Amino acid sequence: MRLTETVLDAPDARALADFYLRLLPGWGVWRDEGDPDWVRIRPPGGGAGLAFQTETAYVPPVWPGRPDRQQMMLHLDIEVDDLERETARAVAEGARLADFQPQENVRVLLDPAGHPFCLYTEATDASQ
Repeated sequence: MRLTETVLDAPDARALADFYLRLLPGWGVWRDEGDPDWVRIRPPGGGAGLAFQTETAYVPPVWPGRPDRQQMMLHLDIEVDDLERETARAVAEGARLADFQPQENVRVLLDPAGHPFCLYTEATDASQ
């Protein structure tokens, strides 16, 4: 067995795939069967990628979770070198900064379909 991708439902698979292609430099469409409701993208050099599936009954999750609302089922963690710069770039590409931010070295954002994702830098020890 081999994990090939994580699939995200969205009201528009192509639009969400386009957002992640802009967010993740060097990634490209992989095996596009021409189906507007299904798009697969991969990092340069291969490896596990992301896929997007149109779901007409899609309901975006809330962050942070609430018992009376659609729960987040997963989120993506994306390591960056410059948290401030990459957060601004993600927002310029269509992400929204979440109101609740749990850690200093992490920024929780919401993609255009409302999926939470995290940009983060490795925490550093200021005493070293």
